[in-house]
Amino acid sequence: MLRILVLLLGLLVAPTSAFAQGGPPFYTNDPGTPGPRNWEINVAYMPFFYSGQSVSHTPDLDINFGIGDRVQLTYENAWLRVQRHSSAAEFGLGQSNPGVKWRFYDGGESGLSISVFPQLFVNNPNHAVHRGVTPATDTFLLPFEFAKKFGPIGVNYEAGYQFVHNGPDGWLMGLVLGHEFTKKLEMGGEFYSQGAFHPSNAQPTIGMGARYKIHSPVVVLLMAGRSLESTSPNQSYFVGYFGLQFLLPPKSYDPIDPGHP
Repeated sequence: MLRILVLLLGLLVAPTSAFAQGGPPFYTNDPGTPGPRNWEINVAYMPFFYSGQSVSHTPDLDINFGIGDRVQLTYENAWLRVQRHSSAAEFGLGQSNPGVKWRFYDGGESGLSISVFPQLFVNNPNHAVHRGVTPATDTFLLPFEFAKKFGPIGVNYEAGYQFVHNGPDGWLMGLVLGHEFTKKLEMGGEFYSQGAFHPSNAQPTIGMGARYKIHSPVVVLLMAGRSLESTSPNQSYFVGYFGLQFLLPPKSYDPIDPGHP
């Protein structure tokens, strides 16, 4: 995977346009918002494979709605499949994840943009916790996102603090380098990590992803990666994102380049 990322970074110096864009299929979010009264809906299969278990989002639903030019309302949830060792798989609704993103500093298409994206992760009134499908904790996440272009390379960085109820507080950070190879194809490499403070642990992953705009308003989202550390019960040997993005209403987006307005 490291060799693949080095190859990707070499390709990024090609003399074509680029833009900084995190968000699906990457785990790192960016400062972008859909625009006034526009929708961005992402539907995906997201597998997380570990040595002793697997957790899959089948599917993951991520709904975003633009309030003005710089504010986004978000709701995300997933139907989870949890498989441990040789036991039967458990299924259940994941934690609800509402949030609000505000891009409070906007440097334009090539300048520095900064946003804050507070989110909640709360359990639903079901039996998912008792069956081990979701954790018994509730979390308030407070991350900041930064994006800027450097020549042909779009850089997106995110860092945040996790305030956890009934568990140790944690953190996350992510870095995406992206490049637009054609009007329809964008590729990027991502380093992402999250962990807890007490006890101290981290789950660093590296991955490569792509967005392909098949036809307005539909975009194919693909990403695959793995842990940077040796495989252990809490380190993944494969993570992925395989889905579709719908940008609505279609007339709000360029039919050739349906990016955020």
